[in-house]
Amino acid sequence: MAKKTTARKPSGLAPSYPYYLANAAVAANTDLEVRDKYSGKVATRVAMGDAAAIRKAIVAAHKARGAMADFPPDKRRDVLEHCVRRFEERFDELALALCIEAGKPIKDARGEVTRLIDTFRIAAGEATRSEGEVIELQISERTRGYRGMVKRVPIGVCSFITPFNFPLNLVAHKVAPAIAAGCPFVLKPAAKTPVGALIIGEILAETDLPKGAFSVIPCSNEDAAALTEDERIALLSFTGGLVGWDLKARAGKKKVVLELGGNAACIVDEDPGLPLDKVVERLVFGAYYQSGQSCIGVQRIYAHRSVHEALRRKLKKAIGALRSGDPRDENTFVGPVIDSDAADRIESWIDAARKGGAKVIAGGKREGNIIPATLLEKVPRDADLERKEVFGPVALLEPVDSFDAAIARVNDSDFGLQAGVFTGNLAHAMRAWDRIEAGGVIVGDVPSFRVDNMPYGGIKDSGCGREGVKYAIRDMTEERLLVIRDPA
Repeated sequence: MAKKTTARKPSGLAPSYPYYLANAAVAANTDLEVRDKYSGKVATRVAMGDAAAIRKAIVAAHKARGAMADFPPDKRRDVLEHCVRRFEERFDELALALCIEAGKPIKDARGEVTRLIDTFRIAAGEATRSEGEVIELQISERTRGYRGMVKRVPIGVCSFITPFNFPLNLVAHKVAPAIAAGCPFVLKPAAKTPVGALIIGEILAETDLPKGAFSVIPCSNEDAAALTEDERIALLSFTGGLVGWDLKARAGKKKVVLELGGNAACIVDEDPGLPLDKVVERLVFGAYYQSGQSCIGVQRIYAHRSVHEALRRKLKKAIGALRSGDPRDENTFVGPVIDSDAADRIESWIDAARKGGAKVIAGGKREGNIIPATLLEKVPRDADLERKEVFGPVALLEPVDSFDAAIARVNDSDFGLQAGVFTGNLAHAMRAWDRIEAGGVIVGDVPSFRVDNMPYGGIKDSGCGREGVKYAIRDMTEERLLVIRDPA
């Protein structure tokens, strides 16, 4: 059962936020400044944990393993459903928090809160579904009279590390499955955007989860080392940059799930299967929504030469109509990137590509941390804009002579998270599914499409393992076999 609560009006961020250690709010300090990403001003202050707090959280979670495993599935469901209700009550507050701490345009912010709610709702449904099977063991004379059954049990303590770009939904994809699976956890949210995770912690603290079931603690990367290295942790789930491979190397025997980004590509075939205006609409969304700060944002567009020029012209017009500015403005499509370092890097990559011969089709002058939506062509194959993850509102467009040539360009990448394919040719759609080296192929839309119950994750440098509620629950549980011999 959850405690009685009241809705809160979205007047802005609170002056300060505690962290959560073993289910309890701890106002240890106000050391972490969280800035409004548009104005640059301090918007609130957050309690910052240290290595000692992380160790205490791990100890508490380890002690809570049995209580969480015994916490009945219907009560896990009730906790998740309580969260859904509270997220709905605090919808506007959560969206405004995203707008302020992440610089996310308000329409994108509302979309993320909706996905937060969806993810917890899906997890609530999964909490009372038990995956298992009956195994036929009577395969020869010696095994007659034996029966086998398998059930899934919680893996134990989980540690979660999340990035700045989806401060609610990427937290949700770790926290909600852990509760559904019966696993205690310790979460380190991104220091640049901790508020959303702390509000989730506040709402979880309203429930009767066993003591030690959860901790939400912003801290430095150095102080978070135990979340990777402590042997009491059974699973590490990390979403972020390529440093994830280093974490995996340090993780020891624990299970590791990594989502490390990409430079997602989209093919526009000779017959796109949709009117070109619709294709342009989706490409513009995929490349520039939430200022391009998405692991599956459209970064590389490969268009068949027969449609390339028309696509180029339509993209230029559509991109030129996008509005940049204050993320609180309902008409803003492109807001600021996360900080000046990110803006400097993106700007330098554009300049380097131009010096290498690239041409700007659409774009404009940087203002503060706002990089206008930019589209380039003739980008050198070895340029950072082609090879790395730009994580900003920048895309490139190139013509190709055949569908197979387009697949080859998509695969010419160190990453492999998701890819998009616009084609009206069924054989081409199936060939893309067979040959594109990515965790997911989206036909008829951009790679930026994601539903929160589908398997999601990549190959190559994009990571290992899969998210999506049901798939995360499988990672957070393990099989336990029962064999019974008929005494007769």
